[in-house]
Amino acid sequence: MSPAHDLLLRPVAPEDLPALERIAAATADGISSLPEDSERLRERIERSCQAFASEDAASGEETYLFVLEERGRVIGSSGIAASAGFHDRFYSYRNEFVVHASAALGVSQRLHTLHLCHDLTGVTLLTSFYIEPAYEAGLAPQLLSRARLLFIALFAERFNSRIAAEHPGLVDAQGHSPFWDAVGRRFFNMDYAQAEKVVGGRSKAFIADLMPHSPVYVPLLPEAAQFAIGQLHPVGELPFGILQDEGFDADTYIDIFDGGPTVEGRLELLRSVRQARRLALRPGALGLGQEHWHLVCTERRRDFRASLARLPAGIQELSPEHRVFERLGPPPGASVMVSPLDAVQEELR
Repeated sequence: MSPAHDLLLRPVAPEDLPALERIAAATADGISSLPEDSERLRERIERSCQAFASEDAASGEETYLFVLEERGRVIGSSGIAASAGFHDRFYSYRNEFVVHASAALGVSQRLHTLHLCHDLTGVTLLTSFYIEPAYEAGLAPQLLSRARLLFIALFAERFNSRIAAEHPGLVDAQGHSPFWDAVGRRFFNMDYAQAEKVVGGRSKAFIADLMPHSPVYVPLLPEAAQFAIGQLHPVGELPFGILQDEGFDADTYIDIFDGGPTVEGRLELLRSVRQARRLALRPGALGLGQEHWHLVCTERRRDFRASLARLPAGIQELSPEHRVFERLGPPPGASVMVSPLDAVQEELR
């Protein structure tokens, strides 16, 4: 049996704490939103469990954390923050271009500027993506990242229709960020690693509030800092690529610390959501035609589960006896949500 058939995405549970400690310790400084602190991880798990289980109307404060397992062993994590900047403004730099012209001199210049903004405050934020290196080339990262979008679509009343995700920028082996050194460090007497430690996975608003709100003229920055704008740390290439394939835009916003790209997009325009459909569950249902990999997920928030299955492209009904339910558990309700993995079919065969 292909390892893809053994993958299961589910909500985090208290017994996953040791696995999250392992994940937090394995990620580079400034890369993951999971704190390398057992007590704070335990609090994160508790908040997630409450968010999945709560029957109250959503406040926007909720955070959801998923884990990906293979045959019971946790191999990755991903999360959702329902409303970025719920407690503080969510700051980014917005790329803009201004034109300076002199009719007398016959000179016109188009200059790249960065504007400190909180445009993305209140959007739903994708967080905490991590996959063990041994699984990066397979199906696991596709399930780990894309299934979150189906969860948001299923429970859209709890989220913003605008979705964003931060990605790590360029940082060298010694922990130096050329963008931070040229911009943030000018106003805070600390290096990038110190700044990340001070923030410790919390909001960066308290630092952004003290930074000048006048535009940053990119041509005045050192060459290394200019190059770093919108550039990815190597560990961010995989999740960034998946979201770009989904249809996220990466040209407008960057992180205020390291200059890494912040992608954003409309939920209803994202590939997995646009192509998603419900399959009715009917005993004995058969599908005809060539099979392709699909995301398959249940439609209950508390017991949300997602996995992968090979299904015919035009299938309308799914048998409760299908082997995907070996991972998803007993068929929940009258239907499941599915979405084809068209963009990666050649890789998945």
